[in-house]
Amino acid sequence: MRLLIWHMDAFTAEPTERGRSKLADQDPRAVRVEEALVVFAACEKADEAEPEAVAERATAAITQVAAQTGTRAIVLHSFSHLFVELSAPAIAKAILDAIEAQLTADGYTADQTAFGWFNRLEMRAKGHPLSRVARQV
Repeated sequence: MRLLIWHMDAFTAEPTERGRSKLADQDPRAVRVEEALVVFAACEKADEAEPEAVAERATAAITQVAAQTGTRAIVLHSFSHLFVELSAPAIAKAILDAIEAQLTADGYTADQTAFGWFNRLEMRAKGHPLSRVARQV
């Protein structure tokens, strides 16, 4: 799994058009947050062997950055554009759901953008050394 973690002043994702995947949220909704980490996540084919372990490692990487930035709100955004051999959509969705559930259980405010949809994104990112972090887990 590959992660791009951005520390945002503000972020909006508004679903505009359903993607090609057969697995897509039926009732997509816009997500708007202020002062949050936004995690652009791509699940890889190799992640299919151990999705639970991948979700745990991703959660650990995200919470590490959250602790360093003092951020308690996290948005997960499925982002298949990280130039990898992608996992099956059902596996990707299951991993993202597991990450969201673990973050919530750990006391974070966690949300996801519409899965399987193209989104109009509005972003205002912070500009400090940890405002853009890449991880491979």
